[in-house]
Order: sequence, then C-alpha cells, then structure tokens
Amino acid sequence: MTTFARMAAAGVLSLAALTSVAHAGSVTQPGETIGLAAGAPLPEGVYFVNTADWGCRNTSPDSTCVGVDIPVLAWATPLHIFGGRLQLLTAVPVVDVGANGSDYTAGFYNPFFAAQLAWDLGNGFGFSYMAGFYLGVNTGVAFDSTSFNQRFALSYTADGWNLTANAIWGIQFDGDTSTVNPDFLNVDLTATKKIGKFEIGPVAYYSTDLNTPVPFYQKQSQFAVGGLIGYDFGPVILQAYLTTDVYEENYGGYDTRGWARIIVPLWNPPATTQLVHK
Repeated sequence: MTTFARMAAAGVLSLAALTSVAHAGSVTQPGETIGLAAGAPLPEGVYFVNTADWGCRNTSPDSTCVGVDIPVLAWATPLHIFGGRLQLLTAVPVVDVGANGSDYTAGFYNPFFAAQLAWDLGNGFGFSYMAGFYLGVNTGVAFDSTSFNQRFALSYTADGWNLTANAIWGIQFDGDTSTVNPDFLNVDLTATKKIGKFEIGPVAYYSTDLNTPVPFYQKQSQFAVGGLIGYDFGPVILQAYLTTDVYEENYGGYDTRGWARIIVPLWNPPATTQLVHK
C-alpha cells in the first residue's frame, strides 16, 4: 500500500466507545478518532483496527477510571455513490469502569453499525460523511437506548501530513430517561507529520452536551490536548497518544488518558496487470 493508502486506512477505522460512569455525556468516546485521517477514502479492501485506552478522572474522593477496547471491522467496497467510496463498518467495544480502591464493572458497550461515503477531493484533501447507529443494550456499562450518529471529517494527507478535523454529532432516540442520555457534539483534531516511518505531532479534542434530557441536568463539556507518536511497519501501523484535560465543566475532575492503536489490512484486491503487445 502507498503512504497515502496507509494513512487513508487509518482514517475510516474510527468507531466508538464510552462516556462517563454516570451514563452522561457523549456516546462516542471523546478523542477516540484522534490520529486517524478520517476524511480520506480507503483503498478497496477489508481492514481491522483495535483501539484501546485507559485513564482516570481526578474526581473526589476517589478517581474514576475507565478502560475501553474497540475492535473494528471495515469493508471499503468497490462501489461509489455520488463519487464517494461506500465503506461499511461495525464495532462491539468492551468497557471496564470503576473508582480507585473499589470493584470494577466490565461488559460489552453499545454495538455500532455504520455506512460512510468518502471522497478524494484532490491535492491531498479528502472529505467523508458517516451515518450509523449505536444499539441500546443493558450491560451495566452501556446506554440502554439507541442513538443516531453522524460524522463529518475533513483531512489533508499530502507530503506525509495528517491534518484532520472530525465532527461527531449524536442524537438519542429512546431509553430510560433516568440514565441521562443527552445529544452531543465531539470534535477530534489531529496535526501530525510522517518523518520516514515515524509519525509525530500534537492532538486535541472537544466534547459538549447539546441538550438537557431531564430537569436539573447539568450539561458537560471538556477540552483536552496531547501528543501522538506512530510507526508504519508496512502494512501494519501502530500509534500511541496521551491526552489530558485543560478544561472541564460538570465532569467533577480532569481526565488523563493513554491510548494505543493497531491497524491491519486484512485483504486488498490484487493489483491488475496489463499486457503490452508489440
């Protein structure tokens, strides 16, 4: 795969995860698509990505800690609609949550199913639109409601750069209102540069609730910054990044989190060969 293709493969594989222990805030984990050129279309093929993260929020009297593992399977189909490649994705994340010094609760998070159109706009620019659903499940660590998820991503990937803004808009459909499930907006930001096989650069994310689902609910928001380092083994890509809140409202403390990701192309169609007759 070319450098652009590998960066594109890192782009679409960007699904979902957790929120706070109180079942409030974003259904899609803020910062989960950092490091991915989410606006760039994938080359035709099947891809696997696993993103894992662990971090703690300095709530009082004990820190609240959350671990997430997100296995994703994506199929970049040969079909194009309105000029954009059709890509299908699914994920079934696993979550572990608890407070320091107490028992942790683990289980499956809301499964996610999505379709995406991704356009190569030329000159290194790409844009994608994704629409999908988180299905409601009752596992103790998931939202017992179904939600609609839309994503709008713009990427610049020329000359080894990955400059990406990915806006994620979630809308809740149903569920027990006691679980406090607001609509939300996340914005994940990446500004990395490849130097040889290495990738390095600053990253950031912002998240905010968009409505008040129950009376007296206090809307949450946060902004975090950090840095990313990656290595392209060709074709496997590894990434790691660290983020920490510099602003939070109504979360009860600042979150610091470490992330790791592996991206593996499982199948690509064989390159076509042309016979030249003289």
